Amino acid sequence: MAENQPKPALSRAEGAPPQTLAARLGQLDKRVEEIETLVSLPEVAREPAKMAPLMRERGRLMAIVEPYRKWRAAREARRQAEELLRAEADDAAMRSLAQTEIDVQKEIEQRLLADIQAHLLARDEGTDATRIILEIRAGTGGEEAALFARDLYEMYTHYADAQRWKRETLSASATALGGFREVVLGLEGPDVYRKLQFESGGHRVQRVPETEAQGRIHTSAATVAVMPEPESLEVQIKEEDLVIETMRSRGPGGQKVNKTSSAVRMSHKPTGLVVHMQDEKSQHRNREKALRILSARVFDLYESKKRAERSADRKSKIGSGDRSQRIRTYNFPQNRLTDHRINFTAYNLDQVIQGSLDPVIEALLEADRAAQLGDLETLE
Repeated sequence: MAENQPKPALSRAEGAPPQTLAARLGQLDKRVEEIETLVSLPEVAREPAKMAPLMRERGRLMAIVEPYRKWRAAREARRQAEELLRAEADDAAMRSLAQTEIDVQKEIEQRLLADIQAHLLARDEGTDATRIILEIRAGTGGEEAALFARDLYEMYTHYADAQRWKRETLSASATALGGFREVVLGLEGPDVYRKLQFESGGHRVQRVPETEAQGRIHTSAATVAVMPEPESLEVQIKEEDLVIETMRSRGPGGQKVNKTSSAVRMSHKPTGLVVHMQDEKSQHRNREKALRILSARVFDLYESKKRAERSADRKSKIGSGDRSQRIRTYNFPQNRLTDHRINFTAYNLDQVIQGSLDPVIEALLEADRAAQLGDLETLE
């Protein structure tokens, strides 16, 4: 019962010119060369923890880089045949041979280009992360916003269970009525980032709150952030860049949870990012969880800057992923979900809130694929 209205034109954001397919493939080729240099270093070769993520990355990239290198070879062979065709104007046999070679190499080029585009669309750069951090925070709306944050948490956990992903609640700050001021999930499994990457942003709810006695509809909000959890080599957080403070954990209303200083406040000086963790009784476990969340936030911050430089039009496709951007409305009286970025509307909100997210996720992925196809310019 999804109602897909005509999708708006995906205009480019003003600023840097679009990145051509050739430039993008050149960057991937260069990255493979960098990895091959790194894995040849003795200090990397003898450390499996350093070698493994690099080899995984190389394997992913080679699925695109190898056909790109073959395409370049076919293009060069075609150009040489074209030069031969021009040079042998009076030799009919040589001209026929050269023309046959041109036709053969053109066909090879087209087949390889289709292969390259298929790989790019199937697994866009950075979307193959199998571990993510998902944060949900109550926004405007007081206790009702916190209850909505709880509903979003349950929606994503139901969806994760249906996908057979591993999940772990890393941190939760509950309210007296059972809502969440903030809750942080760790999810792991195939396609987890690819499917949830467009959930980042502002989520708005319209409904009669549990705390409303007169039956009036209120509007509240929560924000979601989805961040890939980086491999150990993808983000380096230096010990000297961290400020770690310990304190006693506290419960609702200031009640002391324990008598030991197990809570951890971890700050990253270069970015100003801060994580507070007190869910575990062990200070070591709280430090471990805080570092996981902080690493994901730092990685996401740096990657968002790289993505902005790499693709100036990313925001105009599906959205920036900023928490301030309103991406979706959940209207309970009308049983309606609307994703404002792609004009997607479905009248089965009762099912969506129970974890039936596939229709909207597939619509978002399809819109992204269509936008990417506009970027995959002919290689020259």
